[in-house]
Amino acid sequence: MLEMAPTKQAAAWLESLAQALAAGDATAASNLFVDDCYWRDLLTFTWNVTTMEGREAIAAMLEATLATTKPTAWQLTGEATSDEGTIEAWFTFETAVASGQGIMRLRDGRCRTLFTAMTDLKGFEERKGLARPLGVRHKADPERETWAEARARETRELGVTEQPYCLVIGGGQGGIMLGARLRQLGVPTIIIEKNARAGDSWRNRYRTLVLHDPVWYDHLPYIPFPENWPVFTPKDKMGDWLEMYTRVMELNYWVATKCLSASYDEARREWTVVVDRVGRQITLKPKHVVFATGAYGPPRKIDLPGASAFKGELVHSSQYASGDRYRGKKVAVIGAASSAHDVCVDLWESGADVTMIQRSPTTVVKSDTLMEVGFEIFSENALARGITTEKADMIVASTPFALVPNGQRALYEVIKARDAAFYDRLRASGFAIDFGDDETGLLMKAYRTGSGYYIDVGACDLIIDGKIGIRSGVAIKALTAKGILFEDGSELEADAIIACTGYQSMNENVAALVSREVADKVGPCWGLGSGVKGDPGPWQGELRNMWKPTAQEGLWFHGGNLALSRFYSKYVALQIKARMEGIATPVYGKPSNAGR
Repeated sequence: MLEMAPTKQAAAWLESLAQALAAGDATAASNLFVDDCYWRDLLTFTWNVTTMEGREAIAAMLEATLATTKPTAWQLTGEATSDEGTIEAWFTFETAVASGQGIMRLRDGRCRTLFTAMTDLKGFEERKGLARPLGVRHKADPERETWAEARARETRELGVTEQPYCLVIGGGQGGIMLGARLRQLGVPTIIIEKNARAGDSWRNRYRTLVLHDPVWYDHLPYIPFPENWPVFTPKDKMGDWLEMYTRVMELNYWVATKCLSASYDEARREWTVVVDRVGRQITLKPKHVVFATGAYGPPRKIDLPGASAFKGELVHSSQYASGDRYRGKKVAVIGAASSAHDVCVDLWESGADVTMIQRSPTTVVKSDTLMEVGFEIFSENALARGITTEKADMIVASTPFALVPNGQRALYEVIKARDAAFYDRLRASGFAIDFGDDETGLLMKAYRTGSGYYIDVGACDLIIDGKIGIRSGVAIKALTAKGILFEDGSELEADAIIACTGYQSMNENVAALVSREVADKVGPCWGLGSGVKGDPGPWQGELRNMWKPTAQEGLWFHGGNLALSRFYSKYVALQIKARMEGIATPVYGKPSNAGR
């Protein structure tokens, strides 16, 4: 009986919520929450990716959305669990146009966090399982069109005699996953990729690049990696997988294609996009354009006084491919985050004399430590407990961003104690370590600024052993003919300088292809508005502009690591599909650049 208590409590709370919503009583519904409460919604109520913080915000959202949402059929799925006084339960529900699922967390009979996410659009569900396509028409027909013939016709016509409803700019992991989602929803889509082959965005990187995240975290939708796939995927293997994926998922994927310009006709609600496809200019007229150009925008190049005087080679890390050409040379690497560490290792392995120039402290976490304590729900052990990648995605998404720092701070207290000796040796080498302004570590740096962290897969031992030199705590004054002059008067000779200085925001790609005006209108991407330097404000409770409506109609941003691209590609695709089918999508909440 005691084991059933959490489930009964969850069922009672869900029934109370259902009754309040059915009665259209937003106040009664909000009173079912504790004072310090959060409701994170992915499309079901708000047609947005947004978090309501506090009972007043929840009541205001419900007042604005209940009449059109019309939620019904609330049901628990499985048994609720209880941990240190918090009851957690999963549930399903329906709205007027969609089905949804969610997770609730209760304390003392009221809700602390509620998460709701769209599963399918009614009448436009993906054709899978029992609804999968037959694949053949069992009838003699002299006009029969085979699968190969149909694909050839689609490839021949789309973008020529038939216009895509959606154009995805960028054919890396994010664009490919979104393309697969849109394909399964029947949205005519073209993905354009500047490289010669799908997967080249990985193949063309430096030879030692390997994913730092584990395989369970990195699956693509529909086709997970096989069970014998390595825990950490080498770049070329990843490139081959992406190329295979584009073919198997039947994506309309244009290689060797660059976007030259794009403009939006507000009256026609249509884009005009000019692309260069293997030297031929083509004009496309999509209704929606998605920038899936990676996690970030163009390279961020810092101003280095005296750069014109330097006699050696000066390149940004985006131009770096291999350390072979630097064998026997002195190379300075400006930066101390992920790319800088990886480049330093590649240079050292290639026989270069490498020095890392650290301009600010770096958050470092050992890979094996992060695997054991940070990726616990994305692991083989998690699978054995029934936590699939899809379920783990939901668990992660169900935690409001406002509550993530506390959990990360506690995690890093464990990490700092566990690896204290390692951090002591690293500091003794002259390397500056921090764990963020508020001790919340790597993940919060990734969300807030996208910089300043490294998952150690070998570089730190080279630094500790003195095989990679380190200059930290002193600023660069200028470049000289022979190298770098520092503010303290010391000099470093260098035959080459690799600037691992990061990237600009994704909206800078919009500035280059659409206009400065539209780029400023939508504003920067990523960041939470935490008040940390480099994190654009104000606080909105969500990542700015990602995977949701922006201030420019018909313009979307999609990207991030493999996990974020996998999870949120579904919600970008559902939003675009709904618009294609003429389903009303009243967006609750202002676009990111409008504040709150």
